[in-house]
Amino acid sequence: MIIRKKKLKFVETSALSDLAFILIVYFIVIAGFNTNKGLLMNLPAKDSTRIMVKDDILRYEMDNAGDIFFNGEKQGAELVESTIQKEISLNPNLAVVLSVMPETNWQGVVSFVELAERLNVESFSFKMKQDQE
Repeated sequence: MIIRKKKLKFVETSALSDLAFILIVYFIVIAGFNTNKGLLMNLPAKDSTRIMVKDDILRYEMDNAGDIFFNGEKQGAELVESTIQKEISLNPNLAVVLSVMPETNWQGVVSFVELAERLNVESFSFKMKQDQE
């Protein structure tokens, strides 16, 4: 007894290859539109130690109302900006530290971070201030 294999019919594959090519092009184009709209900040490595001179640090505080204080005096946004600009021009290694009260409106903190980014502050840090501080 002779077993014959069934003859396979011709299958059109050009449509599938066209579809695969179109999908590849589509994903390449979509990948080009994926943008990051967050803040790019250089964070120190976990094990790194950086020594800062006390004079190279500008310390700001933000209260629950979103008011900014420098050396115990309330400052407006324009004065904060001019102070940071002046200090950075004198000392490019300047670090800006913001202490924030726990109940502070988040938008005030975000505005301060945006200001630091706009002024090209190399070292910026903020922390939650304890009630007793």
